Amino acid sequence: MNLQGRDFLKLLDYTPEEIMYLIDLAAELKDQKKKGIAHDSELRGKNIALIFEKTSTRTRCSFEVAAHDLGMHVTYLDPSGSQIGKKESIADTARVLSRMYDGIEYRGYGQEIVEELARYADVPVWNGLTNEFHPTQMIADMLTIREHLGKLKGIKFVYMGDARYNMGNSLMVTCAKLGMNFVACTSKKYFPDQSLVEICEKIAAETGATITLTDDVVAGTKDADVIYTDVWVSMGEPAEVWKERIRELSPYQVRASVMNNAGVDAIFMHCLPAFHDLSTTIGKEVYEKFGLSELEVTDEVFESEQSVVFDEAENRMHSIKAIMYATLPR
Repeated sequence: MNLQGRDFLKLLDYTPEEIMYLIDLAAELKDQKKKGIAHDSELRGKNIALIFEKTSTRTRCSFEVAAHDLGMHVTYLDPSGSQIGKKESIADTARVLSRMYDGIEYRGYGQEIVEELARYADVPVWNGLTNEFHPTQMIADMLTIREHLGKLKGIKFVYMGDARYNMGNSLMVTCAKLGMNFVACTSKKYFPDQSLVEICEKIAAETGATITLTDDVVAGTKDADVIYTDVWVSMGEPAEVWKERIRELSPYQVRASVMNNAGVDAIFMHCLPAFHDLSTTIGKEVYEKFGLSELEVTDEVFESEQSVVFDEAENRMHSIKAIMYATLPR
């Protein structure tokens, strides 16, 4: 399968076969790295630019280590290191960077920004996260599920919490594409946008997937294979929303009773960072204001044998490597 020259902006742009190819390639490159087999010959000497309007640990480290393993050079542009959208238009930024780099990653705000970058760039553009979609995380997540459960098709995948933004959207799309049974288990206010739900239902009708939206925790998580959650307040949202989110989403905290209601071999996933204890500044602030030491997931679940969050975090690097390897022209 030849994906060279393709942008990687959202998985709605990719067929199920292409998505599975990237998962398989990530697994292959992971195996090579574990065995100490070099895989830097084809892309050695290429250069990529990383535009981060939103900072990150996993995404930045994954791109940098993956690029190094592939023999490439990286320029990191933090929120103060680029004039994109400020003194220089997105279109002009794309055309300038295309003259200097072989690929461009963008992590930031609206999906329209990365789409415009791709429209004007002459090199592949990769979405490291926008408000609407997080496609690199999806390849890592699906690789992790397959490693632990042995399959993807037919898996009951439950997302708990705020399902309106990048993670809920992307997971629903990915499950629909791959024939998985997606459940958004949350308050009705936090269901994914209906227009995207309808798109995913059409995809699901072709792949054998199902899309379910429910506010019933017991029914929603019953016999689940995967329980997934994310932080309740996303980057860029004001601190004032914490009180409302805690009040409305606390019933959908992933706790031991949820995991016990799920399937016997169920795994817990989280894209990280997670507020499961008081070891973070934000965690301490929330505790001081609201008296809660755990938020979207309890520490008991996070540290349990069912939790695969650190396998998932590692797989970010292998999956991003696969995406770059597959899409960069030779």
